[in-house]
Amino acid sequence: MTGINQLYYDEIQVGDDVTPLIKGPMTTSHIMRWSSAMENWHRIHYDKEFATNHDGLPTVLINGSWKQQIICQLIKDWVGEQGWLWKISFQHRAMNVPGETLTTWGKVTFKYELEGMGFVECDIGIKNEENIEACPGKSTAVLPIRGGKPIPYPFIPPKG
Repeated sequence: MTGINQLYYDEIQVGDDVTPLIKGPMTTSHIMRWSSAMENWHRIHYDKEFATNHDGLPTVLINGSWKQQIICQLIKDWVGEQGWLWKISFQHRAMNVPGETLTTWGKVTFKYELEGMGFVECDIGIKNEENIEACPGKSTAVLPIRGGKPIPYPFIPPKG
């Protein structure tokens, strides 16, 4: 790893935005491919008649596990190869459907140093083009300090 595009703890400030990750517009083909890969055969992800008539949904739904994956991708892409996504939590609060474009976002809320590593806490989430928040949450990432020690792989949390 050359670190050419590596984000360092020293470069960020509380209030900074995480580089957004935009996906979409989502199609039923995207949803079905994810369902197949995850072996999630729940009909609400591919059978519109079942989703609407049986479960009373507006149409088929984008998979919650896919939304979980893109939130993790947002932070991992942001911290780079030398950083580490340490903790993440979020809630599914809104349904997302085909045709939506989803923006995964983050904002730095707190940062601190511990055992020579930079810890960064963020608010995170996924919004659609109508600015409806689907998955609010929080994450903690670990970033290298410029000129400091590398983040261990696999990451071992500090005791303090």
